[in-house]
Amino acid sequence: MKHLKLKSVAAVLLTSMALSAQAQAPAAPVAPAEKAYQANDTSPVGDVPMVHSINPKAPPMTQAEFDAARKIYFERCAGCHGVLRKGATGKPLTPDITVGKGTDYLKVFIAYGSPAGMPNWQTSGELTEAQVDMMARYVQHEPPQPPEWSLDDMKSTWKVMVPPKDRPTKKMNDYNISNIFSTTLRDSGEVALIDGDTKKIISVIKTGYAVHISRVSASGRYLFVIGRDGRVNMIDLWMKTPANVAEIRIGLEARSVETSKFKGFEDKLAIAGAYWPPQFVIMKGDTLEPLKIVATRGMTVDKQEYHPEPRVASIVASTYRPEFLVNVKETGKSLMVDYSNVDALKITEIGVARFLHDGGWDSTGRYFMVAANQSNKIGVIDSKTDTLAGLVDVGKIPHPGRGANFTHPKFGPVWSTGHLGDETISLIGTDPEKHKAQAFKVVQTIKGQGGGSLFLKSHPKSQHLYVDTPLNPDAALSQTVAVYDIKALDKGYQVLPIAKWAGLPEDGGAMRVVQPEFNKAGDEVWFSVWSAKDKASAIVVVDDKTLKLKAVIKDPRLITPTGKFNINNTQHDVY
Repeated sequence: MKHLKLKSVAAVLLTSMALSAQAQAPAAPVAPAEKAYQANDTSPVGDVPMVHSINPKAPPMTQAEFDAARKIYFERCAGCHGVLRKGATGKPLTPDITVGKGTDYLKVFIAYGSPAGMPNWQTSGELTEAQVDMMARYVQHEPPQPPEWSLDDMKSTWKVMVPPKDRPTKKMNDYNISNIFSTTLRDSGEVALIDGDTKKIISVIKTGYAVHISRVSASGRYLFVIGRDGRVNMIDLWMKTPANVAEIRIGLEARSVETSKFKGFEDKLAIAGAYWPPQFVIMKGDTLEPLKIVATRGMTVDKQEYHPEPRVASIVASTYRPEFLVNVKETGKSLMVDYSNVDALKITEIGVARFLHDGGWDSTGRYFMVAANQSNKIGVIDSKTDTLAGLVDVGKIPHPGRGANFTHPKFGPVWSTGHLGDETISLIGTDPEKHKAQAFKVVQTIKGQGGGSLFLKSHPKSQHLYVDTPLNPDAALSQTVAVYDIKALDKGYQVLPIAKWAGLPEDGGAMRVVQPEFNKAGDEVWFSVWSAKDKASAIVVVDDKTLKLKAVIKDPRLITPTGKFNINNTQHDVY
């Protein structure tokens, strides 16, 4: 009877939703890849003790129900709606809104989803009817707030395993360090350092959970990685066997880390940004000792409204000034942080668009191209003048990773991005001197395999552009990559069967091929064949000249490999 009642309410509410949408504007259907992205950003904050926040106007919940619902929320919902439920890429879910909607109304949205991008949690089989009922009640209560993370909290986790005075004074190994690949082993909380010359694993190093990115110091000696749980590890590549020399936890959830690159400040400072609490911290570059914490809470770029949870997305280091470029997701602002005097920090605020995410430098290293994914725009930050040089309309939910630079046969230097929400690839002109008419405009849009692209890549020595589609629901697309001849983009793409080349056992279509990454020489492209935690995974190496299989790296230690970062290309921002 309850199920029939829910169906009956659903029919009325969904009809109401449809009529409302027609009265405003027809809603475009949400691509499955976009839904996967919206619901695939698990927050580690869910395991942190919080207060059971009871709202007397909300339907009752037991402590056990509240704890179970909180866990589901941080695993499934926080990535879109925010830790405090104030709204991010998803709508706000605070009690002032949800209590008035009522439990039945909320159950319909949670169960069936919506055209605006809400996944259909019950009808997809992800949640049971009982869990949907529990979540509908949970979002009517006050959101529990995780604790802040202070300087003392950071220092309590700070470890220096090998002090600078005890580290090698010269390189102590025979590895070609510049061609090592730092490879994220997502679900084991490790990175594998793989020798790009021999294709053998050098070492597997314990890190935070689900390392999001690897960055390299200006000198190329130190590797910095950050896990989603906010743990930063500093790895010395000069040691006989590269290993951790320092670590710190800078927050409860995080995504970004970087080191100082400006002349005279090489290797002097490091910076890491948190999702929770919303802040970034500047540290000593040789020990990770925390020096300065800066909050990012503030007003949004569009409505000038206060936001309590602006998460730090990407961070890069300028070579034009002693500055870190900190991109803040919810406020839509890029912060140019002058680190020349940490005790008297100067920050230039550049309004871009919401919600800032990932991005990369143009080929000159002057312009940072940052994706404002829910605004469907690319912001162009001029790091020489600290100004917004352009705001470019692109496809649906741009997700470039670092993007791809190459010289277009007609329009000159371009930077490119793929998209999660559609099959297009946008090429943006980046040369305001010799190609002024095309500067910071989409000069060409090419068609890819489909939506769900996370990364694309090229190289100065390559004539190819590689585009992955790991979040596409079609296994034929998620297990292959599209490759384009840069000199003949209009001819379309060639499909490379990367997962098939890996020769792994069948896994029911769960394998995904992700993140093309070139070696230092620019003549090989590496791909992760990312399977489930209990399944075999691999790295597939392709010859860039012939587009033929060159090698497959298999090892039981390769557990859910995802991002791969070549030391040389990461150090010098070659992509």
